[in-house]
Amino acid sequence: MKIFIAGICGTFMAGIAQLARASGHIVRGCDAGVYPPMSTLLRSRDIEIAEGYRPEHLGDDPGTVIIGNALSRGNPLVEHVLNENLAFRSGPGWLCEQVLANRTVIAVAGTHGKTTTSSILAWILACAGLSPGYLIGGKPGNFEQSAGLGTGKYFVIEADEYDTAFFDKRPKFVHYRPHIAVLNNLEFDHADIFDDVAQIQKQFHHLLRIVLGNGWVVVNADDPRLGEVIALGCWSGLVRFSTGAEDAGKVEWRAVPVSADGSCFDVIHHGRTAARVHWPCIGEHNMQNALAALAAAERAGVQPAAACEYLRGYLPADRRLQPLFQSGAVGLYDDFAHHPTAIRHTIEAVRAKHPDSRIIAVVELRSNTMRRSLAGGGHGEELAEALGRADCAIVSRGADAPISGLPGLPGPPGGQPACGEIVGLAKTDDILPAVKLRLSGNDIIITMSNGAFDGIPGKIAAFLATL
Repeated sequence: MKIFIAGICGTFMAGIAQLARASGHIVRGCDAGVYPPMSTLLRSRDIEIAEGYRPEHLGDDPGTVIIGNALSRGNPLVEHVLNENLAFRSGPGWLCEQVLANRTVIAVAGTHGKTTTSSILAWILACAGLSPGYLIGGKPGNFEQSAGLGTGKYFVIEADEYDTAFFDKRPKFVHYRPHIAVLNNLEFDHADIFDDVAQIQKQFHHLLRIVLGNGWVVVNADDPRLGEVIALGCWSGLVRFSTGAEDAGKVEWRAVPVSADGSCFDVIHHGRTAARVHWPCIGEHNMQNALAALAAAERAGVQPAAACEYLRGYLPADRRLQPLFQSGAVGLYDDFAHHPTAIRHTIEAVRAKHPDSRIIAVVELRSNTMRRSLAGGGHGEELAEALGRADCAIVSRGADAPISGLPGLPGPPGGQPACGEIVGLAKTDDILPAVKLRLSGNDIIITMSNGAFDGIPGKIAAFLATL
């Protein structure tokens, strides 16, 4: 079968392309701004990629056109597909029909941590010899590709609440019909399509409505918004996990930190210590991600002690608190954080790892939600509090909407340092000079963005290597 994918270089659609090619289909596609590493990865799989959305890219016989949710009415390729009455599908729709129909699906949902939890879970299942299929919204450290068919019955998928396509405004995850659904957390996000958190809770409720009756919902018991979702109705088995609950009777799974940075923690299962985890990740949020994956893996038949041991060999996905440079007292991490909670968790994790260092947060606020926050709505106060966990914050919105200021920065709780300085920049070219001016010789820099950030992390790493 021939398949043409419009928007092929996005992480999800690139995963669809890899799965389609592995299934034996002839795959081509196009996107705006085709560049490595995704273009290189896809071409190495014999997938032809064209630049832009010109109708002539389709050719005379494109087969089924899979249209990504980045494309909308008015796009010339979309208009051509409709006018010529070509066969078209959404990525999630095609995936459900062609890949997931005969698999036992484990869907990982949540505002934060989907990529990490999915990659941990796929790694645990792989180590257990279950050869899972997977589609992860990032480059997992333990696998060569972001998606693979596997040969076993399980398929792990990062389950996004964002909309499916221009012709299907339901969340992607309602297409996946999971046997096991992981609900990691829930906060307001995606301000371009949701008005408030209640709308997102409604979508998560719709997800629970399609989990198999003999399946399982693995839920973070520490998240009150998820508790409200569960209260709306749950027709499957319920497994709860927590990094905060002290009463073992309230949850089936708990994580208790042994080291301050979360790189070592005990896993408590049904009130008894299952194992002690030593792994390369840091932060309470990553303990939470691991606990969610361990609980889901146990429902898939992997014993907790074995799964905890597999975590020792886990490698974080790219740009998930990824160390880029370390020399003496100066270091650099790169992270995908782009939401106040994620920014706060990332800064807290690095401070726990480097308690005597000065933390410099370099943040790009490019999502619709964060732009709305800076305009006076959404997460303005939460953003200020999150940035206040660093000693210095250098913040960029891009030249199209320069920062005119942020809400007042309250001193964060717990006696941690308040943000002594905030620098708002309109041009990313100004970021490296701003970093250079503020280096003290005892600094840990964290770059945070959900985009390419104009290569800023690499530029800072290259500069630090010259010191």
